[in-house]
Amino acid sequence: MRFSLIICTYMRPKPLFKLLQSVKEQTIYPDEILIVDGSLNQNTQTALQDNQFKNLVYFLVSDQERGLTKQRNFGITKVNSHSEIICFLDDDTVLEVDYFEKLLLTYKIHPDALGVGGYIINETEWKKVGKEYKASKKEFYFDGWKRKESSRFVLRKKLGLDSDCPPGFSSLFSHGRSVGFLPPSGEIYPVEQLMGGVSSFKKTVFDSFQFSTYFEGYGLYEDADFCIRVAKKGKLYLNTAAQLYHYHDASGRPNQYHYGRMVVRNGWYVWRVKNPKPILKDKLKWHAITIVLTLIRFSNVFTKSNRKEVFTETVGRIMGWWSLTFSKPNSNN
Repeated sequence: MRFSLIICTYMRPKPLFKLLQSVKEQTIYPDEILIVDGSLNQNTQTALQDNQFKNLVYFLVSDQERGLTKQRNFGITKVNSHSEIICFLDDDTVLEVDYFEKLLLTYKIHPDALGVGGYIINETEWKKVGKEYKASKKEFYFDGWKRKESSRFVLRKKLGLDSDCPPGFSSLFSHGRSVGFLPPSGEIYPVEQLMGGVSSFKKTVFDSFQFSTYFEGYGLYEDADFCIRVAKKGKLYLNTAAQLYHYHDASGRPNQYHYGRMVVRNGWYVWRVKNPKPILKDKLKWHAITIVLTLIRFSNVFTKSNRKEVFTETVGRIMGWWSLTFSKPNSNN
C-alpha cells in the first residue's frame, strides 16, 4: 500500500528533526515525505539540507499559502498520483517504530475505512481494571480501562452536561469527549473525529473534501471540522496500537487571547457543521457548557503560576462568546 506523509511545519526545526529521525526508523517507510514549511526564516530549510532523509521533498510556501489548513491543502496537491493513503503528522510528534505498519494494517482490517488515526500515549495515565469495574464520579471508565476524570467533566456530570456519546463522537450539543478518552487497549475503535496531527486518509477522500480555510493560522479544531464532514460519507477508525508521542511544542502558537477566542468561535463553527439546525435544548447546552468551561479556566488564575496567560485566555473566551451575538462564523464554507 503506497503512502505519502505530509508534515506541515512553522518555525520548529528542532522538533521536526526529532520527528523525521523517528520516521527514519520505521518498519515501513513512506514512499514520499512532503515538508510544507510556513516559516518566516530559513532555519528549517537549512536544517533539512544538512540532514538528508530518503524520499523527502521540501516546500517553502508563500504568505498566501501559510497556515495549517492552507499548507495541508497545498501538500495534498503535491502528492504522488500513485499514493493510496495520505498521512498527516504534527511536527512536534515522535513515532513508535511500528506506527505506520499498524496504521496501514487498519485499512486492510477495515477496507471500508476512509480515514484512520494514530494514538498518543504520553498525555494520559490509564489503568486496566476489567469489564466489571464500577467507576466513581471522579473517574472515567471505558472498555475495561479507567483514568482520572478532569475537573471540567466532574462538574459537567454534576450539572447534567456530560457528553451523551462515546469518545471520538460529537453530540448534538457538541463539547464531546475526544479520542484521547479511548484507552491504550490495542483495539481499533470506530470514531467520528481524528486528531489532525496524527491522522491518515485514503487519497480518494480528497477528490471531494479539503481542509476549510475558515481555520486561519494555527487552525484550532480544523481536524474536527474535516473529520465530521468526511464521517458523514463513510467510516473513520482509531487504532490504539499505532502509537506515538506528542510533545506540544510552544513555538509557533498564537497568543493566549486569540487562542481563547478561537476556542469559542471555532468550537461554535464545528458544532454547527455537526448540527446545522440545533433545537433549543442543544443550543442551551452548548452555551451552558461554554460558560462553565470559561469559568473553570478563570478559576485557574488563582491556582496556576502562569496567571497572566490564563487571565488573557479567559478574556479571549468571553469576547469570543459575546461576538457570536453579532458575528457568527459561516459554517457552510
